[in-house]
Amino acid sequence: MNGHVKNMHFQQHVERAATLLCFLLLLAVDTTKTVEAGKNQGCDSDLQKTQKLTRLIHKQTGDLIKAYKASEGEMAQLFCKASRSDIPDPNISGLEPSERMASIYTQLQAFSPHLKRVQEQQMDLQPPKSLLLDLIQKVRDHSVRLTSRINNFYHNFFPNLPLPDPAGGPTTLPLPQNIFQQKIYGCVVLTTYKKLLNNISKDMRTLKSKVCTRAR
Repeated sequence: MNGHVKNMHFQQHVERAATLLCFLLLLAVDTTKTVEAGKNQGCDSDLQKTQKLTRLIHKQTGDLIKAYKASEGEMAQLFCKASRSDIPDPNISGLEPSERMASIYTQLQAFSPHLKRVQEQQMDLQPPKSLLLDLIQKVRDHSVRLTSRINNFYHNFFPNLPLPDPAGGPTTLPLPQNIFQQKIYGCVVLTTYKKLLNNISKDMRTLKSKVCTRAR
């Protein structure tokens, strides 16, 4: 009889342990789902804000190009259609979402010193409170924010993949230029940068469907 009672007690302990284990497993699964849902929601929100900022800079760059052309007069169209080999490519490379996000980051970094150079050149050519100088400052400030957002997003969603160094090394700026060369350089930098922003905006829609779906 005692053996039978001990056996019943042991079976009860086993059943309780099994019940507790099932409860803990269900709790762990539920917690994981909650975390993943929160991560996915954050992914959607982050990329939506990034895309909104990209569209804003794209518009500001368009306004800046109009102001630039207005300040240059009839020769502006000719300046802006020129081609230069010392300006970064506006295209985004890579097959995987992580590669394309890294390419966006790298391209934004590559354009940053060129935008700064254009601003410096225009400060010598424009009156201190000109619309053109105000617009280029806004484009530069918002571009810094965009680069920071891309950097943070990349490290949050691809934590095991370090951002690669620029393929061609540090950005190389052109040698000292005369006024005519500066005008051509400035307009080509701005029109090419606008193309990059357009490409980023398009890519964001694709990345959102791929990266945020993967986070589900």
